[in-house]
Amino acid sequence: MKAIKEEIKKLGTEKQNPASLDIDTKNSLEIARIINAEDAKVARAVNKALPQIAKAIDIIADALRSGGRLIYVGAGTSGRLAALDSSEMPPTYNTDPKLVQYVMAGGEKALGSAAESNEDSRELGVKDLAARRPGKKDVVVGIAASGRTPYTVAAIEYARKKGAKTVAIVCNSGSPLAAAAHVAIEAVVGPEVVTGSTRMKAGTAQKLVLNMLSTGAMIRLGYVYGNLMVNVRLKNEKLVERGITILQRASGCEREDAERALKASGNQVQIALVMLKAGVNKAEAVRRLKAAKGNVRQAIGGRAKAQKASA
Repeated sequence: MKAIKEEIKKLGTEKQNPASLDIDTKNSLEIARIINAEDAKVARAVNKALPQIAKAIDIIADALRSGGRLIYVGAGTSGRLAALDSSEMPPTYNTDPKLVQYVMAGGEKALGSAAESNEDSRELGVKDLAARRPGKKDVVVGIAASGRTPYTVAAIEYARKKGAKTVAIVCNSGSPLAAAAHVAIEAVVGPEVVTGSTRMKAGTAQKLVLNMLSTGAMIRLGYVYGNLMVNVRLKNEKLVERGITILQRASGCEREDAERALKASGNQVQIALVMLKAGVNKAEAVRRLKAAKGNVRQAIGGRAKAQKASA
């Protein structure tokens, strides 16, 4: 126990921040300025880890392209951020909910009520991840500000033993979690404004990295055309309007043509865009997308490739 206490004390995220030592004596504007000044350091910390982030994006994209899954693992704030990123993939990119998953210490109930005691259990980490049957096609990403959370470290070690590619997202350098993973993303943000409250700078850094990993992978898979999210699921009036706008911007067509194509496609933006850009019907657009494994740009270019081949 004494060794663990000493280990935690050495963590940069657990040290006192000299910039906020007397923050409890400040007015609201001064408090906001201190927090904002510290938050400004987060992007710089993430910037230093960009090569490792890029490597992780490639690993994830390759896995998903080959029929694998992306599985996040975390506890507390880290687990909640993982759940958030995972749950936003289906509505944003129209993906199968099983494609990007999360495993959290304490289960789904821990999303709304604290269950941080579970994070100390290596056994639960292994058990919970084992239930997802990680394998050689999958990528498992462990998230922990400290980089030492037993639950998450054990889960990553188990995933690696089962042949999955592994990634660590941590906010301290030289951590056990980083050592356990194939790729270690270390966003070293330093002491928090409120000592030890890693939902702040560390949590922000983790969210930035998760945004890059999932968005980068979806872009590499071709689910984005230009900078337009052409795989968006049109579930309400706002999103239908967004879909029409995307089609107009991507193809340069008139609104009436965009509406017509969207209706003919069954409200599938990616199908409608291939129809408009390649000048094909729905059946051909679907065939092209299937052949291109959902990559919209490649599906659009299918006709040109076919013409070149026939010439």
